[in-house]
Amino acid sequence: MGNDFKIDVTIIGGGMITNDLILPSVYHLQRIGIAGKIRVCALNSGPLAELKRNKELLEAFPGQDFEAHPSIDNPADRKFPDLFKKVLAEQKPRQAVIVAVPDQFHYDIVMEALKCDQHVLCVKPLVLKYSQTLEIEKIAYEKGLFVGVEYHKRFDRRSLLARRQYRQGHFGDFKMGEAKMIEPYYYRHSNFQNWFTVDQTDPFVYVGCHYVDLVYFITGLKPVELSVSGVKGKFPNGNEGYMWANGRVRYENGAILSVIDGLGYPDAGAGSNDQCLVMYCEGKDKSGLIQHDDQYRGVRHCYLDGIGCAGSSYNYVSPDFYRLVPWEGTGFKPVGYGYDSVAASIEMMHKIENEVSGMNPSSALKHRRQIISETDERGIIATPANSCINELVVEAARLSIVNDGEWACINHGDNPSVKLRKSK
Repeated sequence: MGNDFKIDVTIIGGGMITNDLILPSVYHLQRIGIAGKIRVCALNSGPLAELKRNKELLEAFPGQDFEAHPSIDNPADRKFPDLFKKVLAEQKPRQAVIVAVPDQFHYDIVMEALKCDQHVLCVKPLVLKYSQTLEIEKIAYEKGLFVGVEYHKRFDRRSLLARRQYRQGHFGDFKMGEAKMIEPYYYRHSNFQNWFTVDQTDPFVYVGCHYVDLVYFITGLKPVELSVSGVKGKFPNGNEGYMWANGRVRYENGAILSVIDGLGYPDAGAGSNDQCLVMYCEGKDKSGLIQHDDQYRGVRHCYLDGIGCAGSSYNYVSPDFYRLVPWEGTGFKPVGYGYDSVAASIEMMHKIENEVSGMNPSSALKHRRQIISETDERGIIATPANSCINELVVEAARLSIVNDGEWACINHGDNPSVKLRKSK
């Protein structure tokens, strides 16, 4: 294929994460010669029209655009629930598909993408059942297709440093910790109110999974049981959801992590959310500590007028997850571990297709599988093989929260499964 090869990218989902992270990341990858044609497919035309007229994106990526499915000429209230299947079928094989829809729709769309011989990057969690993760892993490996999961905290330099030093023995063994991720209150007025319902998900599953994955990423310790309790509330449209959740996760070495999550950080607050991780560890007659204060990273701004989604004037400005900044080219470029995470998976797909170019089908498949296995083993990019403990945690969490916080156990044996402790 040569150095001029570009991988086409189709984004399924036109909501908040596409606007805030995925589309600008892919635009930059297009600008630097990694991504080719960009398509965005959504349930209806409304969010696609908003993406096209987003002033910040127009300023940052002048002259760049995406192909909208459905066309923005369609009425915003007309829905196209199966359009993604047609869009995927029309894309050339072995291109890139990014799945950015509510959690409960991940499985069907990822499976459809694999059916159409596409590489996949999916927002976290990959799926809501462990058996589905195994199915996706098996099919993708058989076809030599790469599947990445967008656990972007793995790409935070603080996390990478903690992983290296923990595994070098500099902290001792993890024993007790606390994690917190409280998302903004205004999420309750977004499309969340249509899908973030008690029968589908909760704050622990939606954002707490980031920190459960991160502790596993740093330490390699597997969760073996957990208890999750929720506090219900009503969205503006009347739908009932878990607005808050508290979980306790016990690991295979006996360590405990407390996780607090919710949709309730004050819109007038200085941070865009509230998130942190504290891990206490023990060594020989001494203790170690890992502490990440993730919503405040030493930068504070006070604006003349409120800016941003919530419009607050005084802000803890974290430049580490995602920001658009000046660079040596036109417009602005995305920086931060959010961009790094998206880029890593798309660049891996691009690398695979470049390296197998010119090989016969048998040799190409062998090489694809080798790259996939090496990525699984390296464990930096989240894949079905190296992040599947998260699906077990998700299953256990949902089992626990609908049973008023009963402890749910995770079996990591030959046939991993979850069940309530009281049913032992």
